[in-house]
Amino acid sequence: MGAFSLWHWLIVLLIVVLVFGTKKLRNMGGDVGGAVKEFKKAVKDTSVEDKTEEAGTTVEGEVTEKTKH
Repeated sequence: MGAFSLWHWLIVLLIVVLVFGTKKLRNMGGDVGGAVKEFKKAVKDTSVEDKTEEAGTTVEGEVTEKTKH
């Protein structure tokens, strides 16, 4: 048998759910999903100029959407 079987993963999942609770896990999942979505959007955005070549400049940003569950 391998190092981690299905039973090992089920026990780990059960412990995580007991420690954090389903509501907190759902919120963390939504936050991670939103962060990945924004990261993909930023990578695809070609209209933003790359200003990192200039030494000593500050890159400013704007929060476009903030959700709280």
